[in-house]
Amino acid sequence: MLYVSPLSKLEDVARSDQFGGLISLTSPSTEFARPDDLQAVPHLSLRFHDIPEPREGYIAPAPEHVSEILSFARSIHKTRPILIHCWAGISRSTAAAFIIACARSGAGCEAELANALRTAAPSATPNPLLVKYADALLERNGRMIDAIARIGRGADAFEGTPFRFPFILPRS
Repeated sequence: MLYVSPLSKLEDVARSDQFGGLISLTSPSTEFARPDDLQAVPHLSLRFHDIPEPREGYIAPAPEHVSEILSFARSIHKTRPILIHCWAGISRSTAAAFIIACARSGAGCEAELANALRTAAPSATPNPLLVKYADALLERNGRMIDAIARIGRGADAFEGTPFRFPFILPRS
């Protein structure tokens, strides 16, 4: 199970379950403190701007960020949920949740996972650069990119509502 939250709701969500890990995806200047409930769990903190393409003066999402997200997710026991947050809980964190779900579910589930993401989070607008790098890294031949493009931009919102994302496991 994956949980996604904006920074403003992180403390509330942290109390809702026993998490196996925390992923923080924030801008370089964002200050925050890990909630007490998450002090003992493994934490991955990546700092880059939420931009859809490289732009001078900004730190863009990079392939290394996706590699770190995937490596961290693999290190967390699959029976323990991971909590992912960014500033608004709309773009970077939803992209990370989609990426982890795709990696854990295997090839062929991309469209189904994107649809499940839209159902769980109407405002979700996964960062396209993170999705692009993950698609290449996971060798999905554009299926992740296409799946996110098909669900389109999420509903307008100042910040997303925290949600649980029960990724889909491969069919046997």
